[in-house]
Amino acid sequence: MNGQVKNEKSILGQINDLSHRLVLMLVFPIIISLVLMLFYAWKYHSSIVRMETITNLKKVVAEEIPGSAWNIVSGQDTVQSSGIYAKIHEVNDTIEMITEKTGQENRLSLIVASRTMETLENYVDHIRDNIEEQVPVVKNEEVLVEVRDVAALVDSMLNEYIAQEITSTASMSMSLGVVIIVTAIAEILIVVAAWLVRNKAVKSTAQFVRQPIERLEVVAAQLAEGTLDARLTDTEVTELRNLTMQVNTMANRLEEMMEKSNQDARKLRKAELRTLQAQINPHFLYNTLDAIVWKAEAGEKDEVIQLTSALSDFFRISLSSGADWIPISQEKKHIEGYLKIQQTRYRDIMRYEIDIPDEIGHLYILKLLLQPLVENALYHGIKIKRGGGTIKVSGRMEDGYLIFGVKDTGLGMTKEQLEDLNERMKKGQPVVKEDGGGFGLVNVNMRIRLYYNQQDGLNIASNADGTEVSFRVPCRTREEIFEHESVSGG
Repeated sequence: MNGQVKNEKSILGQINDLSHRLVLMLVFPIIISLVLMLFYAWKYHSSIVRMETITNLKKVVAEEIPGSAWNIVSGQDTVQSSGIYAKIHEVNDTIEMITEKTGQENRLSLIVASRTMETLENYVDHIRDNIEEQVPVVKNEEVLVEVRDVAALVDSMLNEYIAQEITSTASMSMSLGVVIIVTAIAEILIVVAAWLVRNKAVKSTAQFVRQPIERLEVVAAQLAEGTLDARLTDTEVTELRNLTMQVNTMANRLEEMMEKSNQDARKLRKAELRTLQAQINPHFLYNTLDAIVWKAEAGEKDEVIQLTSALSDFFRISLSSGADWIPISQEKKHIEGYLKIQQTRYRDIMRYEIDIPDEIGHLYILKLLLQPLVENALYHGIKIKRGGGTIKVSGRMEDGYLIFGVKDTGLGMTKEQLEDLNERMKKGQPVVKEDGGGFGLVNVNMRIRLYYNQQDGLNIASNADGTEVSFRVPCRTREEIFEHESVSGG
């Protein structure tokens, strides 16, 4: 890999771009329609408030001011105590305020009413002057008739204004209805457009993910068939770059191991076992990539990202830069990644538990001892049992030894099958095919005996309730591993 690929994009980035476009398409018309409806609602409310205010003035103009004028003329009240001028001024001020808030089309009635109120105030002044000059009451009664007529005229002007406002409000209501209908049609068209954009974008994203994954599948299949010179080209998908590098690195390692296997007999035997172990990975990769493609086509972006990351971690630990020994913490992480991937494929039938304390995580173990046992438990125990079952992986330190076990509640072995498997492990020959099952157990048993230089490998107990595979190996620190490798020379 020569640096980052030009125009590289991530799966999450593609999905985010799609979601942002859809959100903008759907939200923009909603915001516009909401602003328009709020505007019309505000105008409607303002009109109602103005009409309510004018309605309250009508009583003052039509009843209270003529009544106060009558009380003054009849001598029941004085001009000062009646508050008639305050009422006239209040009406005038209110009309002027409403006039400022009213549109040009409805102002005329209010302007006429305001000027008529000035005439009404002049008649009140006339009554006041007549009283001060002690003019006969008959004269003020004549002026009172004019006051009542002018008040009635103002009242009719106010009624005319209210009628005009009602007409304007009805027009606004119709405009609001048109806005709602137009907005609804626009929303429908935009939803249809968004659906078309979404379909096109989903196909584009699926193709964007599918093509590099199909290339991965092809190379994985070639590696599984033994074509070790197969390599992947650079990919534009960010999440697959690391996986692509790891697959190519795995292929390089396989080639190096095959070349190195010809050096001497012991290294040949070790290389055969490494190759056997590596042969499992391409098959697993091929199946997992199929699952990723299914998830991508189904639009399950989180599952695609999790599966891709888990698969990348799985191969990184499998390779371990060519090291045969890794910390127990890495071996634990390796089987966790494997089980997470498998649970995605077999979630309805498989459950798992991992009980390996962190306190022993710094100690070293021969890599890839637990994963084949877990795989065997899945494919030859859980998968073939109706209703599935649970896989439990445990580890502990006892008297300077590490004791590991993989127990399943799947379909156990018969007595004959168990005897046949023990016989095959006793022969000490690596198995290169999955004939009859248990090939992973035989190879792990061989690797434990070879690398740890001990007679005992795997212990297997099985019955109708399930199978438990366990082994015991010496505790080794990082320093002890390096010392052992330098002395043995391989």
